Amino acid sequence: MKKPIFLTLTAVALVVGSTSAPFVPLSNQAVAVAAEQQLPVYENRAEIPAEYKWKLEHIYANQEVWEADVKKAEQLANDFVKHQGKLGESAANLLKALEDYSALNRLHDKLYVYANMGLDANMSNPQLQELANRAENLSTLVREKTSWLVPEIVEIADDKINHYLSDEKLTAYKGFLEDVLRAKPHSLSVEMEQLLAKATPVAGAAENIYGMLSKDVTFPTIKDEDGKDVQLTRANFISYMDSKDRNVRKAAFEAYYRTLAKFRDTFAQTLASEVKANNFYATTRKYDSALEASLHPNNVPPEVYDQLIETVNAHLPLLHRYMELKKQMLGVDELHMYDIYTPIAPADDRYIPYEEAKQIVLDGLKPLGDEYVKTLAEGFNGGWVDVYSTDDKRPGAYQWGAYDTHPYVLLNYQGTMDDVFTVAHEMGHAMQTFYTNEAQPYISSNYPTFTAEVASTMNETLLFKSLYANAKTKQEKMYLLNQYLENFRGTLFRQTQFAEFEKVIHEREAAGETLNAETLKQIYLDINKKYYGPAMISDEEIAMEWARIPHFYYNFYVYQYSTSFAASVALAQQVLDEGEPAVNRIRDHFLAAGNSAPPIEVLKAAGVDMSTAEPIQQAMDVFEETLDELERLINEE
Repeated sequence: MKKPIFLTLTAVALVVGSTSAPFVPLSNQAVAVAAEQQLPVYENRAEIPAEYKWKLEHIYANQEVWEADVKKAEQLANDFVKHQGKLGESAANLLKALEDYSALNRLHDKLYVYANMGLDANMSNPQLQELANRAENLSTLVREKTSWLVPEIVEIADDKINHYLSDEKLTAYKGFLEDVLRAKPHSLSVEMEQLLAKATPVAGAAENIYGMLSKDVTFPTIKDEDGKDVQLTRANFISYMDSKDRNVRKAAFEAYYRTLAKFRDTFAQTLASEVKANNFYATTRKYDSALEASLHPNNVPPEVYDQLIETVNAHLPLLHRYMELKKQMLGVDELHMYDIYTPIAPADDRYIPYEEAKQIVLDGLKPLGDEYVKTLAEGFNGGWVDVYSTDDKRPGAYQWGAYDTHPYVLLNYQGTMDDVFTVAHEMGHAMQTFYTNEAQPYISSNYPTFTAEVASTMNETLLFKSLYANAKTKQEKMYLLNQYLENFRGTLFRQTQFAEFEKVIHEREAAGETLNAETLKQIYLDINKKYYGPAMISDEEIAMEWARIPHFYYNFYVYQYSTSFAASVALAQQVLDEGEPAVNRIRDHFLAAGNSAPPIEVLKAAGVDMSTAEPIQQAMDVFEETLDELERLINEE
């Protein structure tokens, strides 16, 4: 999922529309024909067929239309000052200000998303860079012109604001206002809020620098499985780490991280700047820590973060046991970090054409009902998805959009089974966005990050369950069990590992310690050794992995992958056990909930209580049961 835009209290970024094409099921013949194809390689974006590119023209037909809306947004921003000093006079004044605030931000989101998604698909294009810079300047203007709003609401007398909250005309904004009042102890004067708004581009510079630095790093060539020289890139790194050939894995691993190490001081200063900014804003707003400051807008107590780390740490022996099994099954004297992605059970590793991947996902998500699957298929065929890689495309995958667009999904599809699961994952985000924006007004449409990964990982779990239920042979079952264990390792364990690293470096910086390259490397290496245990050799190169993770610039984001995974395991099981009642409950109380209630309450209404450690414990129980099942199959005669 793409990091959302953040203006004041409302993060406004994800969304929906209805411009998708009718669902046409993929025929068996089409799947068979697609299976004969190989991964297409495109030198530039112009070579990619239109059906594999998202349709940004669904947002704006051309730049001229975008320019017209920029002028409109600038005018709305400059006019917003007319409400200043009047909010406390009447509920009607407050309502009008909030309506204009909502309209301004709604338009801003559309402009910002269009400019930045264009750049993400073609990052070396100078015209698109300029467009994105202008969108960033617009964001700064909007922040500046609206920064007085929250402080002025906070200054309204308690009895008066409570009276306003009882006004039915303000019902749509009640959640927003309650969030503002909850943040009252951390709100600043109008002048200070305006100053911080003007400083936002400076605070965000670290992430922008990291993105450009990562793009500009060129990796060397390595030998592939056939002994041919191939260019290592950000996009294909993991596919080489998946190689059956250990020499290829090792070459890719060493080439990638040793290249990053050449820029270690620049990466370190960039990450240290991000941490300093987070700590500065937390201190300025009188939070006890950057962690508390990050979690507070979503009404998530720091105890949820801490209990995640504590519960996962308590179950690290299970991960160590899995690593011992991996070492045994791979038949190696030493298990290295470049072996981490290697399946311990052989499987059909053929290239999976994208058309086939879509059908696999549609079939796997049938338990979510005909309506869900039909909408998903329409999204696949309706310009939602950007599929293939080019050298200057943003790496990774995300879902994004604005309230007045349909969801958009960026992929860098390589044709592996992992990529198929990525399709299911990102389309889970897209479907949550779709349902939320159908049900919610703009002001409560943007679901918080705490729930943002639940729908996506629930899709992954349902896909696994479908594939496993239809597995015909012992080898298939072993492979799928291994893949499911890898989902736990890569999400529940690995993202908690990242969360622990993030917490430590913020605490170190807050205590006055310097976060230079060697410090960051040592912190990361020590945590890595703790997580993977005695069976794993924590190669020195892995100490640079933090420089590969863009999420460290998302301000305590990654822990939510872990909590969401735990919640999704529980919800997926409810779908399979209960059928339609669970599907309806999850759709109505979770997928369509947006930000209409605190995220922990939303998940509780859907059927899982994340205020306790119980879902983490239950997920660990599932991990252990899956590990037991795999060991049983391995030991079968």
